[in-house]
Amino acid sequence: MIKYRLKEVATDFGMATKEITEIVAKYGEKPKSTSQVMTDEELNIIFDYLTQNNQISSLEVVFAVQPKPVEPKEEPKEAPKAEASKAEKKPAAAKADAPKAEQKPAKPAEPERKRERRVVDTSAVQVNTNRFADVDNLVSEREQNYQGGKQKFGKKGQQNKKDNKFKGNKSRNEEQEKLRRLQMEVARKAPVTVKIPDEITVGELASRMKKTAGEVIKLLMQNGIMAGINQTIDFDTAEFVATELGCKVEKEITVTIEERLIEDHEDTADELVTRAPVVVVMGHVDHGKTSTLDAIRKTSVTAGEAGGITQHIGAYTVDVNGNMVTFLDTPGHAAFTSMRARGAKSTDIAILVVAADDGIMPQTIESINHAKAAEVPIIVAINKMDKPTANPDKIKEQLTKYDLIPEEWGGDTVIVPISAKTGQGLDDLLEMVILTAEVQELKANPNRRAKGTVIEARLDKNRGPVATLLVQNGTLNQGDIVIAGTSVGRVRVMTNDKGRTVKTAGPSVPVEITGLAEVPAPGDEFNAVADERMARELVEQRKQAAKDAAANAMTKVTLDNLFARMQEGQMKELPLIVKADVQGSAEALKASLEKISNEEVRVKVIHTGVGAINESDILLATTAGAIIVGFNVRLDAGAQASAQRSEVDMRFYRVIYDAIDEIEAAMKGMLAPKYEEVVIGHAEVRMTYKVSAIGTVCGCMVKDGKITRDAQVRVLRDNIVIHEGNVGSLQRFKDAVKEVTAGYECGMSIEKFNDLKEGDVFECFAMQEIKQ
Repeated sequence: MIKYRLKEVATDFGMATKEITEIVAKYGEKPKSTSQVMTDEELNIIFDYLTQNNQISSLEVVFAVQPKPVEPKEEPKEAPKAEASKAEKKPAAAKADAPKAEQKPAKPAEPERKRERRVVDTSAVQVNTNRFADVDNLVSEREQNYQGGKQKFGKKGQQNKKDNKFKGNKSRNEEQEKLRRLQMEVARKAPVTVKIPDEITVGELASRMKKTAGEVIKLLMQNGIMAGINQTIDFDTAEFVATELGCKVEKEITVTIEERLIEDHEDTADELVTRAPVVVVMGHVDHGKTSTLDAIRKTSVTAGEAGGITQHIGAYTVDVNGNMVTFLDTPGHAAFTSMRARGAKSTDIAILVVAADDGIMPQTIESINHAKAAEVPIIVAINKMDKPTANPDKIKEQLTKYDLIPEEWGGDTVIVPISAKTGQGLDDLLEMVILTAEVQELKANPNRRAKGTVIEARLDKNRGPVATLLVQNGTLNQGDIVIAGTSVGRVRVMTNDKGRTVKTAGPSVPVEITGLAEVPAPGDEFNAVADERMARELVEQRKQAAKDAAANAMTKVTLDNLFARMQEGQMKELPLIVKADVQGSAEALKASLEKISNEEVRVKVIHTGVGAINESDILLATTAGAIIVGFNVRLDAGAQASAQRSEVDMRFYRVIYDAIDEIEAAMKGMLAPKYEEVVIGHAEVRMTYKVSAIGTVCGCMVKDGKITRDAQVRVLRDNIVIHEGNVGSLQRFKDAVKEVTAGYECGMSIEKFNDLKEGDVFECFAMQEIKQ
């Protein structure tokens, strides 16, 4: 590194050392002597100060002297030769003093030399000469010293043009190195702006901050975070590290494929138009939901329902006095909890059907909770009013327990007595639906890409994956690219609820579509998009995310569940494969079967699918030792022979009750026997006797039931249990007996317990095995 002293700076600028000292002292620490070596920071201060206080009008002033030395251009070439010949004759000490002697008159007395230096240096270094004008003087002195040194060792006495060119290049290289270092110093002092995403690896963070990974890891360790170079840290930790290392942090906003692909702008008031309400019919099983909807639609759909249960969600559009209303019919069985929850979230109004002769039932309560959670207004329809045992007042009283207060009782819940069989009250019910919809002011924008919910999905052997969609906003057109959960495809055919093919479907319109690559899950949100390639890429991302989540769920161990996982080796497992006609039924059956699990036996549904049972299902069942449960499906031709060879246990059902009951029965053989306590009799202590060989013997009267010799006994004093043990002896007069019935006296003793008093009560009980 070149040492540049204060007095040299003053000499190069033609200033007094005192002036340079004052400049440095004004903006920094005052130099201690004129021989002090200037730091880069102090040189910057001097350069900046002199540049600001010695402004020139333009660069032409600097180059104005260039044309003048054209004629005497040969003279400077001879001067160095003469000086060189003189220098050979002078002693070495005179040579050292020669540059200094020549330097002082260089500025005022030899303008030609000054012009020559400035022209050469300025053309060689393409930088801001106003800012770094002083570098010329610095290089001039170094060049003179360097030239003198070469003359000292050169014995030939002359310098040729090649040597002069070499010296000039080296001087320019030193000057460029000096400028580069100054620029690096300025850049080092300026804070680095770092963009950090939500998560970043330690190595990537260090690279963005222009730091070493060791510096980042060291800082993390100092703050109690042990992280390797490839370990991921969150934004807050990365922001702390970057701030501590002097960097300016900005949050990196990453735009995902989903954000680019799916249209999510807010509709303005001018774009919105009134749409039809979507009404969900909810209630307990066999309370008449489908019959009520059937009466409204004036069609017969109930006859096709096996066991009186709606097997999957249906969506229907009904014209009510010129107003279109879309109805969703949900199953009432407990197995369809998730399907009812989806129905409530997809709708605007909930009709709660309650049988007038049955009252509030478990699924009725569940439906109320789903509707409240979705913040959907509830209209209560008290059905079966045609029956003589109908008691609507009892229903209204029961509803008050769930904060559903009838309007006639001062509440805000609309309650309409109806009869789906006779048609009583249906017009009033529809009128209340239209009125409630008007109050809600339901609107949507039909002039945008469609979005909505998958109501149902199934695999058709002729048409492939078929999905029932409810359009909630926008308009779905034939040919649109649709992404629904992990399924994507182009709409080939759209069919409305009447079975007619349609080209478009607007808000609140249910349609059945074909063209998807896979069967989507009911409840998935669907969107119509413009870019099919990006849609397929998004689907792959969602599938991978689902796989990762499943893997994490299987492998993640915490302190809370560590012991439980160790104990799972003792738990029996019943693997099942569930195949159903529609996705909703498969999902409902899986949820119901897994609920049968208990502490000792776990039902594990290892696979669910839609469509007929095929060879892949047979192979999987053989490998896993699983039972195949088919719901409204049969074996395909290729799987029958395979099933016979492998002897896989297969069960087929049309009603979900039967499937649950049979699986429960199969599990009972796997359960360990369980016992419950049964009280068999009570005896009151009338007298006590002390017998040395036995202890305390009591004279008792059996008050109810019976007292047996092999029973366990609980001693009660003022209805407080003071001891529990076994009967020591039981006698009737002088004979030992096995039992004494109510109304008879007996003598009793309790094993290992003698603190008995008159008035104590013996409660005898036995442990009986529970039938499972």
